[in-house]
Amino acid sequence: MSPGQPGEETSSTGSLEEIVAAKKAKISELRGRGIDPYPGRSQKTHSCSQVLSLGVNLQSGDHGQDAVACAGRVMQLRDMGKSLFVHLADASGRCQAYFKKDALPEADFLLVKKDLHAGDFIAVSGTVFKTRTGETTVAASSVSLLAKSVRPLPEKWHGLKDVETRYRHRHLDLIANEGVRQKFEARSLIISTIRKTFNSLGFVEVETPILLPQAGGASARPFLTHHNALDANLVMRIATELYLKRLIVGGFEKVYEIGRIFRNEGIDTRHNPEFTMLEAYQAYSDYNGMAELFERVVAECAEALKISEVAYNGMTVSLKPPFRRVYMPELWEKQCGEKMDNVLEGKGFNKKALWMLANKLGIPASDKTPSAKVFERIFDEKILPLLDQLTFVFDHPTAITPLAKLKPGSQGLVERFECFGGREELANAYTELNDPLDQRERFAEQARQRREEGHDEAEILDEDFVAALECGMPPTGGIGFGVDRLAMLLTGQASIRDVILFPTLKNEGLP
Repeated sequence: MSPGQPGEETSSTGSLEEIVAAKKAKISELRGRGIDPYPGRSQKTHSCSQVLSLGVNLQSGDHGQDAVACAGRVMQLRDMGKSLFVHLADASGRCQAYFKKDALPEADFLLVKKDLHAGDFIAVSGTVFKTRTGETTVAASSVSLLAKSVRPLPEKWHGLKDVETRYRHRHLDLIANEGVRQKFEARSLIISTIRKTFNSLGFVEVETPILLPQAGGASARPFLTHHNALDANLVMRIATELYLKRLIVGGFEKVYEIGRIFRNEGIDTRHNPEFTMLEAYQAYSDYNGMAELFERVVAECAEALKISEVAYNGMTVSLKPPFRRVYMPELWEKQCGEKMDNVLEGKGFNKKALWMLANKLGIPASDKTPSAKVFERIFDEKILPLLDQLTFVFDHPTAITPLAKLKPGSQGLVERFECFGGREELANAYTELNDPLDQRERFAEQARQRREEGHDEAEILDEDFVAALECGMPPTGGIGFGVDRLAMLLTGQASIRDVILFPTLKNEGLP
């Protein structure tokens, strides 16, 4: 089919402005002929996939008897003179419709012949037959226009490849690239499976505030906003932890929330300023119980997706539990050449020892770098490369984990794990700190790091939360995991932008 024919609008037909102007003129012409380019409703009895199923038992040249009414977007037209073939797409897939001049009312045939373009939505009624080439097709007896497209579709033969355009104009990405919608349907299935898993275990789904007087529950910089009626400065939540724990104090024993989290941080392949997180808390459990819970979540999501392993970050990652279990102090000594105790001091860090180790290992750090950041860099350089398969890394420093319970017999370690897969962090879990006196001391240490080391992501003392703990909280296990990160792993996507429909981007036109 040569450029310029209906359905094949490329740059050779003119500039975008010229194409849009021609389409608007066509809309005016249609209205002048009494045709509504945007009717309010249409009958649809069969999806494209259902149309295809009706042709399964037909032989080439056979005609079925079932009447169908399908509808969808025109993706391609082939003009054969006195007949046309049109490829339609709907949410279920694609099917073909055949328009023959002597089988249609004259006005219907002229609509397809003269007025239809790729991108338009139409409704087609007729019966199903199989062409000589074996393609299931609707032999149209009537056709109506449902929506006239003003802008041309992306070039159809090669899809939409520019990643910036794909992320910024997701509607075009979904139209042009087959498989994109299926990826987001898989994400939806992951979320519904997570919900099903937690509900089946007796967890209660709850909602907690997004606008808060102060941020807490994570080491992150919040977004700031202002409430006019109260004349109060507020922040957007960086975690749901402190409010969910209040519910455990209040008598709930199993709670979870799936919600949007907002962190004023950089944008890269693993981070988006707003993302979806699940946090769950279970009374009378601990971090071992949370590890078993996460294994179950991943296994049930994998089962729903009908996969047992996935290609991710150049690795093949098995999704079958039990996942590998390792202990950070052991890995640290093996990879860094000295005991982790050397860089710990009480419930904090020995800053000088940590800085000296970083320099010995060739990891960038100065005496002005916050200790938490130095520790993170050493971990990322020396330990993270070992975490290809799904792995729980147990027992983290108290200094970077102010909300977790001390490991028995240690002031420097807490009962915390992070789960990694494909060298990416997926989940974070604690045996939750329920001692209000210890909690206040930990907040004080965070305040020192913020004040003396410039660690502006350190936790802030939340007096209301400490007061809640003083009412008594039972032993509790808690876990949080990024739904986007889990979706990245389970669908094999290297960038978080490929599992968030509308990721945060720079404004168009900015460098």
